[in-house]
Amino acid sequence: MGRLDDVDLTLSLDKEEGERRLAEEQRRLLALRLQLGGLIGDAGRHGPPLLVVFEGWDASGKGGAIRRLVGPLDPRHVRVVQFAAPTADEKRHHFLQRFWPPLPGWGGMAVFDRSYYGRVLVERVEGFASEAEWRRAYDEIADFEHSLHEEGATIVKLWLQISDAEQKRRFEKRAKDPLKQWKLTDEDWRNREKRALYEQALEEMFARTDRPAAPWTLVPAESKAYARVVVLETVNAAIETAMRANGIDPISFPAREGK
Repeated sequence: MGRLDDVDLTLSLDKEEGERRLAEEQRRLLALRLQLGGLIGDAGRHGPPLLVVFEGWDASGKGGAIRRLVGPLDPRHVRVVQFAAPTADEKRHHFLQRFWPPLPGWGGMAVFDRSYYGRVLVERVEGFASEAEWRRAYDEIADFEHSLHEEGATIVKLWLQISDAEQKRRFEKRAKDPLKQWKLTDEDWRNREKRALYEQALEEMFARTDRPAAPWTLVPAESKAYARVVVLETVNAAIETAMRANGIDPISFPAREGK
């Protein structure tokens, strides 16, 4: 039995409770993010770099979760980077090379929409990387993340989990929506046929790259409201832990007006 089987996809929140908790965690994140950047609290003192890595099934809600995560933040204080297939020039370099430039420095925050884990997922399953390449990538990735951690970075890795049936339902809903049809491709439908291969690759990925310096959090995402709250809670908790490890007391965020 693998880690994917342990995810309780029945967990959910109703709309009212989801919105209340989401707003509270967004306000908490805003205060922590300003403190990380040295803008409030001990002014001028930067907190540790924060890297949030999003992975998940197609249509698992990564885009919506990212929007809720960064929505309350000043866009000058966070960088969101989406990674697609490497270009011909990028393929001439080590696969990790293109992920270095957008990494956050002290006081910074970056969100990766897809990431270097593509090497051991899509590139493995689709045959874009040789077996030798994707097998050695586990240690390369772990060493990469360990290096970032040793330099002070906080790494939050999120996998958004949905069932095969829920993915199919969301695909069919997208196919009927003129404003969302662009999100759905023939390749997306074809990849569904390889779910068992992706699940095998995922279990090995979790086993080989879930380290204390950069643990994986598997997010039940059948309920989008629930998943979005879990994402915010996970990120906020990681920030506070990293701050305390660096001798910084997380600031108490003020209550909303009218509270």
